[in-house]
Amino acid sequence: MKDFVGTGTLVRLALRRDRVLIPTWIAVFVVMAAGSAQATMDLYTDLPSRVEAARTTNASPALVSLYGRIFDETSLGELSLFKLTAFGAVLVGLLASILVVRHTRAEEESGRLELLSAGVLGRYAALAAALLVSIGTVVVLGLLTALALIGLGLPVAGSFAFGLVWTSAGLSFAGIGALVAQLTEGARTANGFTAIALGVSYVLRAIGDSSADGKSEWVSWLSPIGWSQQIRAFAGDRYVVVLLPLVLLAALVAGALALIRRRDVGAGLVRPRPGPAVAAPSLRSPLALAWRLHRGSLYGWGFAFLLLGLLVGNIASNVDGFVTSDSAREMVQKLGGVQAITDAFLSTEMGMVGLLASAYGIQAALRLRSEETALRAEPLLATGVTRTRWLASHVLMALLGTGALIMIAGLGSGLSSGASLGNVGRQVPRMLAAAAVQLPAIWLVTALVVALFGLAPKLITAAWALYGLFLLLGQFGALFNLPRSVINLSPYGHTPRLPGGTFTTLPVLSLTAIAAALLALGLTAFRHRDIG
Repeated sequence: MKDFVGTGTLVRLALRRDRVLIPTWIAVFVVMAAGSAQATMDLYTDLPSRVEAARTTNASPALVSLYGRIFDETSLGELSLFKLTAFGAVLVGLLASILVVRHTRAEEESGRLELLSAGVLGRYAALAAALLVSIGTVVVLGLLTALALIGLGLPVAGSFAFGLVWTSAGLSFAGIGALVAQLTEGARTANGFTAIALGVSYVLRAIGDSSADGKSEWVSWLSPIGWSQQIRAFAGDRYVVVLLPLVLLAALVAGALALIRRRDVGAGLVRPRPGPAVAAPSLRSPLALAWRLHRGSLYGWGFAFLLLGLLVGNIASNVDGFVTSDSAREMVQKLGGVQAITDAFLSTEMGMVGLLASAYGIQAALRLRSEETALRAEPLLATGVTRTRWLASHVLMALLGTGALIMIAGLGSGLSSGASLGNVGRQVPRMLAAAAVQLPAIWLVTALVVALFGLAPKLITAAWALYGLFLLLGQFGALFNLPRSVINLSPYGHTPRLPGGTFTTLPVLSLTAIAAALLALGLTAFRHRDIG
């Protein structure tokens, strides 16, 4: 047991560091599930409307590949939460893996774990503590989600089964995060490998679910996301499927523990490739270096956004059949802020794409802090590179990167929805405009990270908590009938609802001006504080 000495101390340290981040994201997931369930219960008040909506969903390959299949077409609970089953499992898995990597590989990369290891700290203590925090988070998240659904009147067994859907995904990807943290020497690379695993898992599930003849359904069983879906909450409640992620977790943790014994602190099993002795001309500026550091992540996100845009646009042609009642049409229009059902759907989905683009902006801006704490910024600033040029290079990549992502999604949705609706020439400009109006809110959130970096760099991860709060207010405030003054605290609540809605310049200009002010504040504060 000496290899686990100090685990409790590291758990307390991790919980203290994440005392805002973890509760905020648990609240986001719980409210997201409860809001979706309540909205659907209000929309589909009788059995025939629920069955028709479920059959329309299952008849659309695009919807099934994106969200998954509805196994029981009469189940109110499954119809209420089918959009959050696979997609929510991905988000929970991402949260679980990030927590593991944050408290293992990131701690080694910063040098803090080596300092702690100089005291009384077992070899496996850091990994054990990270897993306890990550697993504890997803267990509490699943439990509170189940209790919230029970409180809304959904069946008890199905509610706990849905909580296990999310928890099981978290268990699987906590294990994957534990393993990849031993393979690489950088936290960003480890998170990149985990994101690839999430993407592959989601695609395998989509292939299996969208099988027209049923011959490829077995492919879903190759995916941890598919396992979560096969629990079939509110449609059979197959709790035994949870054994699969538990077995996977045990195997991955055993592998991670074995790898720890074979490497030094700070090192990874996969050694980074050394670069050339002399930098190429394309790397002889801060902006060129920033592009080199961000380009891999941007390529991956860009491909995902293109696929997402194509899927959203393809689904648009089926929305009118999916929304079967007058109350359902009213709710979709309320969420989108427009009158036409298809435009309301596209507007709402483009808002969700904007939220995802904001996550990239936060991640890209956080690179400023990781470069500083890893002592890679100080040598650059000791040369002729000024603080302004160094910070501006990373900020520019974050701003342009989010812009490229949202416009790629807009182009993809415009092409696919235009092809489905028979009017590509009209839809592409409309969807590009719908994408462009998301940018001021996205840039404001990115600028908030920069402001925190300049003013209070140790609190910079609080940007994720604020992001979660903005998400709740902007996307679910109308569902909970919150006062407009509260919803307006979120920058996403001011974004014009396009296509189909009314475009006004004042909120766009206001959000852009606030973003510019936050960027200026962050830059000024950074120029006057110490590095480190």
